[in-house]
Amino acid sequence: MRTTVRIDDELLRQLKEQARKEDASLTRLLNRTLRAGMRASLKRSRPKRRHREQTYTMGQPRIKLDKALALAAALEDEEIVRKVLGRK
Repeated sequence: MRTTVRIDDELLRQLKEQARKEDASLTRLLNRTLRAGMRASLKRSRPKRRHREQTYTMGQPRIKLDKALALAAALEDEEIVRKVLGRK
């Protein structure tokens, strides 16, 4: 099929040079290049499957979480005391 396409001068020069190196016609090189570009474009545009994380219920908390930082500090203090007493 014949059609008119506007190609940048520099790009056309590169295409003609490549066609000459490969001893191929400009038409054959353009068709091959366009097909390769379309395949690459289709590969990139396919949506990837989204990973879905499995979730589990943990039930009701057994401690009050509004004082979580204070609880963490108390547990840390207990651990430090345990380590210090273990050295003696």
